[in-house]
Amino acid sequence: MPARGDHDARRRDVSEAVWRVLAERGFGGLTLRAVAAEMDASTGLLTHYFPSKKALVSHALDIAEERTAARARRAAAPGLAALRAALLDVLPLTPDATAMNRVWVGSWDGSLGDPELFTRETARYEGWRARLRPHVEAAVDRGELPPETDIDDTVATAAAFAHGLVLQALFDPAAFPPSRQTALLDRFLRGLAA
Repeated sequence: MPARGDHDARRRDVSEAVWRVLAERGFGGLTLRAVAAEMDASTGLLTHYFPSKKALVSHALDIAEERTAARARRAAAPGLAALRAALLDVLPLTPDATAMNRVWVGSWDGSLGDPELFTRETARYEGWRARLRPHVEAAVDRGELPPETDIDDTVATAAAFAHGLVLQALFDPAAFPPSRQTALLDRFLRGLAA
């Protein structure tokens, strides 16, 4: 029986292989065989940790959540500056952020078709909007947004804008380089304040 440290180290190796397969091939290419090949290991070894593709996908989403939570965030003053920083953190402005977005976007199809994953993703998006909400509230309190601003609609609009921009940048990176993504976000925020 391997020592607990060996088991944890092997699980970390599996996690890194899962991440590399996801970043390169997306969820459609995430198979036990592909991860085993990435590790130069047998599928038997992998099934010791993940008995099914669904278990592997669930673990992949765990990794994506951990990496998202651990990512360095931009610091900003409260209000629109903080909203801008939070939305910039979502955009594919760097190779790492692009890989992260490819993983999240790739997970949507499977999440729409599986009730357990659907519930999990619904909660994740509710959490994201909840994290954006204080920034919009602060912008209203500071007079950066009109006092009649509907907070929930503005939060939903900002989240939808960011994800729409993510998709366009993933599918057409030449037309949506980081400088253009940032300029479009700034124009969007100015529109909210107008």
